[in-house]
Amino acid sequence: MARESFDKEIQFLRMLALTSGAYSRQQIAERLGISVHTFDKTIRRLKEIAATVQETSAAAVNPESAAASNTDFADMLRLSYYESADPLLLFLYRAKSLKETESHRLAFLLTLLQQETHSAQSLLDACSNTMPADLPLPDEKTIRNDLKYLESVGVIRRMGTSRPYMYRLHNELVSGLDDEELLALYDFVDVMANTRVPSVQGYLLRDSLKKALRLQGREADIAVPFLYKYHYYSRILDEAHVYTFAEAIRCRQKVKVLYFTPKKQKSYASRNTNPLFEREAEGYSEIILPLKMVYDHQYGRWYLLGHTRRKGIMKFRMEGLTQIEIQEAVAEDYYAGKLAELEQSIRFSWLIDTGDPVKVSARFYHPGKWEPNFIKERVLLQGQWGQITEETDEFFIYEITVNGLTEIRPWLRSFGSSCEVLEPPALREAFIAEWKELQAYYEPVREDL
Repeated sequence: MARESFDKEIQFLRMLALTSGAYSRQQIAERLGISVHTFDKTIRRLKEIAATVQETSAAAVNPESAAASNTDFADMLRLSYYESADPLLLFLYRAKSLKETESHRLAFLLTLLQQETHSAQSLLDACSNTMPADLPLPDEKTIRNDLKYLESVGVIRRMGTSRPYMYRLHNELVSGLDDEELLALYDFVDVMANTRVPSVQGYLLRDSLKKALRLQGREADIAVPFLYKYHYYSRILDEAHVYTFAEAIRCRQKVKVLYFTPKKQKSYASRNTNPLFEREAEGYSEIILPLKMVYDHQYGRWYLLGHTRRKGIMKFRMEGLTQIEIQEAVAEDYYAGKLAELEQSIRFSWLIDTGDPVKVSARFYHPGKWEPNFIKERVLLQGQWGQITEETDEFFIYEITVNGLTEIRPWLRSFGSSCEVLEPPALREAFIAEWKELQAYYEPVREDL
């Protein structure tokens, strides 16, 4: 899948999921900055990917049921409280960066290596003899490149040290465990994938373990031990870029992006490849030196913090970053200086705010005779570097210095009547105005109206 296509389909899925059918084809196309014709082509492409992934998964367990496993694409977008939404999320990741011919050829090679050990020449002979006629036959160089790739990602293992090298499937994680150990591992991965970030790799591993259990006839044992409410679509979809930026941070490399701020009406723009239809993109191009990634648990958002030549330290919502291109690396001392500058600017950030430091003081009221004291426990757990400076039988005073008030306000507000803001005065007055507005909503209504 081309890089631009993957960017487009991520934004496409996000738009479909968040609007839940409220937008028409024309509205979604306008928001994405594409034509209705491109909208229809993308829908067809996603349907094909979804159908291929489902048929492949079914064929791994029961080849005869593969044709009957196709689920309507619209059903995959419907949110169910009692289901993880991995079908919507993962079928796109499985198709990433692989051409259709590559996916078929690699699947064919893995099937052969699953049965017995092979050399590159024997795999070439097997492809020539048994590969479907509608697929192009690979040459020896292609086979060796495929084996090198599969070995680098840990899917196969090279046996021996002398030529010709023999290869076999690297599946000791599954084959080395008995049934109960495999089931316990599946349950553990299921919990971790649904409660930790990033999660995509965990979902993929969970699906692989699920297939292994089905192959062993343990279909009935794959009961769902835990039910999870689906968290955020952006959280999982943005993981497509998390590993790219993590590698850029590790190698101290700059990245060139086309960025769409949350205030923009559009969230995507196709590349201008035809001079006759060239148009100005809604987003703006930026070269960033990535320094840090931050995940906001409250809103399920990924942020990239980096340095730009024009504006210095900047913050980017991950969902607005498209057309990512890796650039040159910078010197280690230069990178260390910019990282130190960032750390200093977010030293007192509740999350990523770089505003002026301000002292916040709040009175939290104990929840009566409730044990344990869930108010105090939550403040101690989530209050970061803040401290309790005074405590009585009825309340305790909590103080913290943070950069700006924007990010801490929702946290203080979430305590409701159990929290009273003492300072700064501006924040206290803002909360008073908010609660008065809420009170007005619940004024008694005259019965004769």
